[in-house]
Amino acid sequence: MDKKTTVGYILILVLFVAYLFINKNTIEQIEEQEEKAATEISDSIPAKKSDTTAVAINDTLVSPDSVQESRQIEAKTFVFENDKISIEISNIGGIPQKINLKEFKRYDSSDLVMFTEGDLQFEYVIPLANGSTLSSRELEFVEESQSEGNINLVADLGQNRKIIQRYSFAEESEYLIDYQVEFSGFANTISPRNRFIELLWSAKMQQQEKSLEDERNATTIYYKYENESGVDYLSETSEDEETLDPGIEWISFKQKFFNYTLINKKGFAEDGFEIQTEEANSDEYIEYLKADLYLPVALNDREVYSWQLYAGPNHYKTLKKMDVGLQQIIPLGWGIFGWVNKGLVIPVFNWLSQYFSNYGIIIFFLTLIIKVLLFIPMFKVYKSSAKMRLLKPELDEIKEKAGGDMQKMQAAQMKLYKQAGVSPLGGCLPQLVQLPILFAMFRFFPSSIELRQESLWWADDLSTYDSIWDFPGDFSIWGYGDHVSLFTLLMTVVTVIYTYMNSQASAGMTGPMKWMMYLMPIMFLGFFNNYAAALSFYYFTATCITIIQNFVIRKFFIDEDKLHKELQENKKKKVSVKKTRLQKRLEDMAKKRGIDPNQGPPKRKR
Repeated sequence: MDKKTTVGYILILVLFVAYLFINKNTIEQIEEQEEKAATEISDSIPAKKSDTTAVAINDTLVSPDSVQESRQIEAKTFVFENDKISIEISNIGGIPQKINLKEFKRYDSSDLVMFTEGDLQFEYVIPLANGSTLSSRELEFVEESQSEGNINLVADLGQNRKIIQRYSFAEESEYLIDYQVEFSGFANTISPRNRFIELLWSAKMQQQEKSLEDERNATTIYYKYENESGVDYLSETSEDEETLDPGIEWISFKQKFFNYTLINKKGFAEDGFEIQTEEANSDEYIEYLKADLYLPVALNDREVYSWQLYAGPNHYKTLKKMDVGLQQIIPLGWGIFGWVNKGLVIPVFNWLSQYFSNYGIIIFFLTLIIKVLLFIPMFKVYKSSAKMRLLKPELDEIKEKAGGDMQKMQAAQMKLYKQAGVSPLGGCLPQLVQLPILFAMFRFFPSSIELRQESLWWADDLSTYDSIWDFPGDFSIWGYGDHVSLFTLLMTVVTVIYTYMNSQASAGMTGPMKWMMYLMPIMFLGFFNNYAAALSFYYFTATCITIIQNFVIRKFFIDEDKLHKELQENKKKKVSVKKTRLQKRLEDMAKKRGIDPNQGPPKRKR
């Protein structure tokens, strides 16, 4: 190191020491002011009766009961409501304590209450200059003002320091609430070293539906980034947690048919948000959900955060209207299955709902419309099956002549198909058109809140299973369940009948494939026994219509005698059968091994 550099470092060190000495008194004065302000806030909070600390429930949730017992605050609530929803806001913490959705009932016909006292926490933890923290759940909020659709609550901490929470119903939906929280006068109180207010949001999700297991498998946390069109979520079947990146637009505590969502259309800019699901070992609650968020503080005299809260049904049209992508929490299926539901099934279903109030009739006409749309491909399927059936005697003859030479038999069959003008795949490809609709329905009916608690004949709720007999005690059959669902049983019976009729009319179902077709309906009997009755009713109706449709096609649209003559005329035409690439490759491989593919396999000598 040269002489000039050494002198430079010494001068910098001297200046730094001088700076610390000059500013020593100033720093001490600032710290004294911060400690004094923090002490004033602590003194302004009502004194505790004891040093009892609120106990965590499952290491996740904090019970407000313990807080109320340890505070000299008289608990009371402020009612905030409209025609759809009633919210009771507690004066302790200034957060919703009870949320009642007026137009819905629980499975036991009681009021549908999303949360009651102790189920929901929405707590701000403020870091103070003296190293301690201030929690909003320990503060008393009083009503500053209230008008129709608006309520303002304020916690006055003295020295012009206030926390104000404002609630008002939004225009986009009657279930949507414009929410704003303001921290006023905290510029010299909040720690300059920790410029984040922590928001602890947690909820114990109550059981609302008949099947506890089914609702647990549909309850989790969904979230969406503002610059992404899709959504993501935590596992629905096991405990899970995730640390989120910046740009979160909303986080939703989602149940099967209802959700409680925090929305920030501008996006939360901070990273490190933690979300978590925890299993509830209780018959009353289905899941514990938690989110920890961090709010940046600019040390201004007034910090304001504006968001929206949604507490309501998972209704596709209602959620889509808010234009934040929240409708994606409804599991309508991925890819083409979701497109079918959004572009065909839901519009037709909503259109029919305008004219019929009975959902059995709506499902019937929905099924009928879909079957009419599929008539052309199904006609091709039946015509192809009829051709194959008429060619069955000749196919059997080819099989007998070929013996065990599969290559010779396949070549002869392809030649016959070509001569007769029949495609062996003609009956398969049109069937693929039905698959997206079948799978789309599999997702649509169990997720449709419109079917919730709608009755049809013996089924009192089409959104869940229709039990006509519950097994005694705790008896249950593995893979089937502890009850008998009649719609599922009827669906299985008509599917077996259709399979029998189809096997009689088809030339292709023989041997193991034939028995496999009978085995599948029996397997579905156990699988669908615990699913939505509306889904089983749809498949039952669709199969019945298919049986009638096939009868009508065979009776009035296809003349088998005429079709047979057409096949025989086609066979008189000379056709050349081109070999496929696979056949050519197999022949080349056979020639390399010294085998003539046109003469069949060599005979073994004894």
